[in-house]
Amino acid sequence: MINWLLSLAAWQQALVGTLFTYGMTALGAALVFFFKDIKKDVLNVMLGFASGVMIAASFWSLLDPAIEQAKANGDIPWLVAGIGFALGGLFLYAADRLIPHMHFGPNKETEGLPSHLKRTILLVFSITLHNIPEGLAVGVAFGAANQMANPTAGVLAAISVAIGIGIQNFPEGAAVSIPLRQEGLSRAKAFAYGQASGIVEPIAGVLGALLVTRVSSVLPYALAFAAGAMIYVVVEELIPEAQQTTSSKNHYGVFGVMVGFIIMMVLDVALG
Repeated sequence: MINWLLSLAAWQQALVGTLFTYGMTALGAALVFFFKDIKKDVLNVMLGFASGVMIAASFWSLLDPAIEQAKANGDIPWLVAGIGFALGGLFLYAADRLIPHMHFGPNKETEGLPSHLKRTILLVFSITLHNIPEGLAVGVAFGAANQMANPTAGVLAAISVAIGIGIQNFPEGAAVSIPLRQEGLSRAKAFAYGQASGIVEPIAGVLGALLVTRVSSVLPYALAFAAGAMIYVVVEELIPEAQQTTSSKNHYGVFGVMVGFIIMMVLDVALG
């Protein structure tokens, strides 16, 4: 498997990795065929888990390599990481303000430019926004692997990113399709919309890999950019929604964050 990946171009590696993460989204969305409802506590665990994975990946898989790459390029590491991180957050902020979407909380608040789109489409757009930085992270990781002195170690690290993102995409797929079923869609349509929210990942992944391989000086900025975008999603949306509850405050979301963080940290350290 590793030798086969090493024989591919960076963008092809990124495509394989993001097709896996997309497949996990589709697999999670398929849960709508078995369940018609999802308890809020379970959803909180899922959202918390996704948050923990993204937080861990942002540092070990993205920011730390960005700093090391900036050092190798002779740049000021903290400045490069800071600029890239800030741009990633600003990019997601702009997308948040411009793209119409709806949050999954009990109030189902809408954001972005005024739109007459159906609620179902707005819900899909919400998770699609999450998937842009996730796909970018996988693509940039594979692009970085091809510029390392030890490509095998780089590819292993990129695989850990893809596995981590894929694991957290499973509950995210369910978090899209099952609420859509509750909105009145058929199981087939809810699944179709749920899996469609992950299609953006292969696109973002391939573009990210092509960018960093064509312009190597952009690599540390791109790594930090993906980290900033992911942290923005976590802080602005996932964690707040994981804390919402219909009863007294519980800690299911917190436990989900801890478990997700630990799993992603182990993957990064073991494979990186």
